[in-house]
Amino acid sequence: MIRNLFSLLFLLSIAMAASAQELYVNPRIGNDVNSGTKAKPLKTIAEAAKRVNVNEHPGSTTITLTEGVHLLTETVVFTNNKYTDESRLVICAEIMPDDQDWTPQKMPVVVTAVPLKPGIGGEEARGLQPEVDHVTIEGLRFTGSPDYAYIDDQNLRRSYPIWRDGKKLDDLVITQCLFAGNVDVLPLHVGVIANGYGLVIDHCVFFNCKIPVVFWQSENGRGRGNAMRYCLVYGGYFSGVWTTRSTDGDFFEFHHNIIANSSTVWIREKGSTNRYKASDCLFTDYMNLAGFGSGPLGGNNTTSTDFLEMKNVRTTGTVQIEKDQSKRNYLQLAEGSIGADLKAGLFKRKR
Repeated sequence: MIRNLFSLLFLLSIAMAASAQELYVNPRIGNDVNSGTKAKPLKTIAEAAKRVNVNEHPGSTTITLTEGVHLLTETVVFTNNKYTDESRLVICAEIMPDDQDWTPQKMPVVVTAVPLKPGIGGEEARGLQPEVDHVTIEGLRFTGSPDYAYIDDQNLRRSYPIWRDGKKLDDLVITQCLFAGNVDVLPLHVGVIANGYGLVIDHCVFFNCKIPVVFWQSENGRGRGNAMRYCLVYGGYFSGVWTTRSTDGDFFEFHHNIIANSSTVWIREKGSTNRYKASDCLFTDYMNLAGFGSGPLGGNNTTSTDFLEMKNVRTTGTVQIEKDQSKRNYLQLAEGSIGADLKAGLFKRKR
């Protein structure tokens, strides 16, 4: 009886392994006619998405990106909504920040050079667009757009490295990713913007981005399962976080974040009356603690902070950023900087 049980479990494990899809993408030696194995990788994320979208077999999918520059010349849309919490779609780095031999140079760099399309208030370019539930994106570095942001007083060019449209979609986890831009030459409008539910931003770094993340609209107007935790936002030239009327404060987790050297810490959609809680955070060197925003061309009008309940939140001091590229904590908190006790940044494991 026991032998039969073990045999059944063994067969089940084989079946589960066989249903899992694994694809490797290597921009240096890959070819999009390859099988997608580690030995014969694909060249582009776009080709990986095409194969994922037509795979009807149940089970998880892992797309592993090697180090190097992954150039997106088209929006990469994932549409195969077959995933579950246990069997996810994972887009990840081959070497993660907590791995012993990781260095900042080993992060796969995703560059959004997608042709611009008309959008509200100008033109926009979307990079990765996961239109499915249960997605994890981890260990990647995203840059701003080579297209300069300014067109005229009424129009902007905007870069969105990660975008999700579906207002019914749930469970998008962005973890241990670095978003780096420059307001003058490599603008990054919003690192992550997502409709729907369950947007979790975890252990990410946003360096000189206009806005790190926008928790956008949901199907019933009450977002749930959203979170921003252990993140470092430095140099946000519009805001440190953006919430809308759909971002229900009762279901929004916000803690152990550092927002420093930024314009406005917290922007709410104009007209929002939602209340939020922030705990164990550092907000410092900002112009305004709170404001209203009204879209890509709207200003960040200063508001009171009575909507924000802050517990153990510090608002003084100066954050020091590591600029030595040979250091593992490059573009993160320098050793000895204030806020180090919050453990915000790419690393999850105690070092």
